[in-house]
Amino acid sequence: MRSDKIKKGVERAPHRSLLYALGLDDDDLNKPLIGIANSASDIIPGHKHLDRIKDAVELGITAAGGTALSFSTIGVCDGIAMGHQGMHYSLASREIIADSVETVVNGHQLDGLVLIPNCDKIVPGMMMAAARLDIPAIVISGGPMEPGSYCGQSIDLHNVFEAVGSVVSGKMEEAELEKISRSACPGVGSCAGMFTANSMNSLAEVLGFALPGNGTIPAVKADRIRLAKAAGKAIMKLVAADIKPSDILTEAAFLNAITVDMSLGCSTNTALHLPAIAHEAGVELPLAKFNEISDQVPHICSLTPAGKNHMQDLNDAGGIYAVINELAKGDLIEEDVMTVTAATLKENLAKSTFVDHNIIRSLDNPYHKRGGLAILSGNIAPEGSVVKRAAVAPQMMEHRGPARIYSGEEAAIKAINAGQIKAGDVVVIKDEGPKGGPGMREMLAPTSALAGMGLDDQVALITDGRFSGATRGAAIGHVSPEAAAGGPIAALQEGDIIHIDMDNFILEVELSQAELAERMNKLEPYTPDVTGYLKRYAALVGSAARGAVLS
Repeated sequence: MRSDKIKKGVERAPHRSLLYALGLDDDDLNKPLIGIANSASDIIPGHKHLDRIKDAVELGITAAGGTALSFSTIGVCDGIAMGHQGMHYSLASREIIADSVETVVNGHQLDGLVLIPNCDKIVPGMMMAAARLDIPAIVISGGPMEPGSYCGQSIDLHNVFEAVGSVVSGKMEEAELEKISRSACPGVGSCAGMFTANSMNSLAEVLGFALPGNGTIPAVKADRIRLAKAAGKAIMKLVAADIKPSDILTEAAFLNAITVDMSLGCSTNTALHLPAIAHEAGVELPLAKFNEISDQVPHICSLTPAGKNHMQDLNDAGGIYAVINELAKGDLIEEDVMTVTAATLKENLAKSTFVDHNIIRSLDNPYHKRGGLAILSGNIAPEGSVVKRAAVAPQMMEHRGPARIYSGEEAAIKAINAGQIKAGDVVVIKDEGPKGGPGMREMLAPTSALAGMGLDDQVALITDGRFSGATRGAAIGHVSPEAAAGGPIAALQEGDIIHIDMDNFILEVELSQAELAERMNKLEPYTPDVTGYLKRYAALVGSAARGAVLS
């Protein structure tokens, strides 16, 4: 066993002494040592309950003949960090999480690894670490939050953000906003829609890196505890069979993940995190793959913010495996891939046959004939940009309008709230990329403000930063290269005519090549005024088009 390096032989007597100090005995040390990376936290609603998940995992590991050793990781709640300095740290925290898990596991030579994330950057950060370590590993998330209820309607966090826009525009009283804010998030779990956290927890299933149910079983259900216990038992099978992430995170698995991503209309952040995980796994996953698959895969499940249903509804309809089964009927899924069940996806699918077509539509009756995400390119974004096409109003699929230029999210929000943005405008927010932000801030407030004002189907937004998974409307993020790296978005000027054509994957400014080149030559370098970790992050982070990984 790998852990023999810290527990066997005369030279390891000091190491054993420290292990004995933990209360371990000889029987414990003769078993595989399984690390549990637990991101439990009192400040993140999706992580508040993760110690219960950890306890269940420990029971499963012990029952299956292993010794469980848990350790902690950090996490940032994107919703709480939104709209202020804190959001600079959200994406940047992904790298700290990956590094910390790698450090603890290699520092102690553990034999296997159970990852307990739940929200946004914690899920991909842990998976990136597992890919690097390449020892048997499995993900068990904390599960989604149940939706809230207000005036007989199911609601979630994105409804609160949009209600703020309604108050600012005079369409709603503050007292009603407060009622909505108290109703939208009824308890623990990752926010109830197909936002970033639930997107990544669902795609972990598709990648074969989590057990069926990981993405959709609600946080408060007993089934979630049983799944955690099963994950503890499953890691012991993986250790015994020496099934590693490199056996699971193959190119075919990533293509499956993009396929399901398109069918669900997942968060645009998946186009950032999947390439980053693939990078750690040694798999090439260019953004072009998203469009190739988007042209072949219909959007068959529409969850909030694009639709009305929530993760709980998808779970009741058969979950992620029901979606995969539907896609497999059209030969859109590679089924002969290994999973953490120690069986192939094909074998797992045979055990999952229920599909509720009221929630998961058939391939011949999709919400949209093409996938939920699109990668737009052109002279503004030579390396690409990302939009959640499934959440865009039909009349905004192609749009031409004047640019309104802002440096940073705050300036854009101020203009929106002041009523300075009119129907037809294209709001351009630059200097928010991985380097320029730094940290590529996620912006739900600007899009929600426009939605609350009734302008989400009349105004487009483009940025070298990111939009939240809870965003709806013509919000185009990840414009690459970013402004701070000398990208063309930095050369845009007030009033430039921007052309967006999502069906043909186009994002361009109507300028001649010569004029754009002349502007580019006159650009002044932009460096964010930051210190500490953010300064180091800005110096090392790469393009969003390649997952914003550190060099």
